[in-house]
Amino acid sequence: MNSYGSFPGARPRRLRTTHAMRRMVAETRLHAADLILPAFVREGISEPVPIAAMPGVVQHTRDTLRKAAVEAVSAGVSGIMLFGVPEDAKKDAAGTAGTDPDGILQVAIRDVKAEVGDELVIMSDLCLDEYTDHGHCGVLDADGRVDNDATLERYAEMAQVQADAGVHVVGPSGMMDGQVGVVRDALDTIGKEDVSILAYTAKYSSAFYGPFREAVGSSLTGDRKTYQQDPANLRESMRELALDLEEGADMVMVKPAGPYLDVLAKVAEAVDVPVAAYQISGEYAMIEAAAEKGWIERDRAILETLTGIRRAGAQMILTYWATEVAQKL
Repeated sequence: MNSYGSFPGARPRRLRTTHAMRRMVAETRLHAADLILPAFVREGISEPVPIAAMPGVVQHTRDTLRKAAVEAVSAGVSGIMLFGVPEDAKKDAAGTAGTDPDGILQVAIRDVKAEVGDELVIMSDLCLDEYTDHGHCGVLDADGRVDNDATLERYAEMAQVQADAGVHVVGPSGMMDGQVGVVRDALDTIGKEDVSILAYTAKYSSAFYGPFREAVGSSLTGDRKTYQQDPANLRESMRELALDLEEGADMVMVKPAGPYLDVLAKVAEAVDVPVAAYQISGEYAMIEAAAEKGWIERDRAILETLTGIRRAGAQMILTYWATEVAQKL
């Protein structure tokens, strides 16, 4: 008598016979609502500026950013994460353009809010690196090291001006100890209890950030290894996770996504808050470059990587392909 628990009775390929069959039994599904679009807005330009290392991505003008937000809404994208790029002359050691109510990021938040209202979750990068002349994510002490606690004071100010501009979610991304709690207190102090915090819980010191630094016009020399996480460590991420949740994080993130799917899966198993992952600039650039040379199938590769991130446990994915993929989905 044939055994149906093993071959030849058991044939898993029966569930792969047609596209309709594979779609029916798929365990992981991507949806437009899973996607968040990171977008750069640059001060003092009249036309969008292409980012050489990220084909298809630009530094937006205020007008084209508004159009990108409308397009994202029409495609069904859930959110937009805004990054401001100030004029070089406005960068200084304290990153004061980041806390200027009329700074480029605050202006962009107001623009997008006026254009799409609450149809799109408006998120803002809460970090100093775009605004400092040294390019670090915080202020420096007398020895040139990033001063954690002095930086927290600046983050509190940033949170308040971004909230006043109308942002729905702030994303403290500098990996300073205590940043989530300080930001939460700063928001609550001015009556912005409804503004959520997306904690950059596990942000690794990665080689894949290179194109992003072009995108934001970073002034950084050196690296950020003293505050971003060591790629070798996983348990450390779980400690960061516990601290962020205790400090009031509403959502948590793993960044980058692709090289850290094990971390993402571990985080997703451990929490009862929404989990995000950021498919970063280097991940984007690799696929676009390989596709341009004809070495891989671009659209399949994009969907495969996003599906893998979703399968690992991300409920939300920040990706530069968000609007394009949402339109296709």
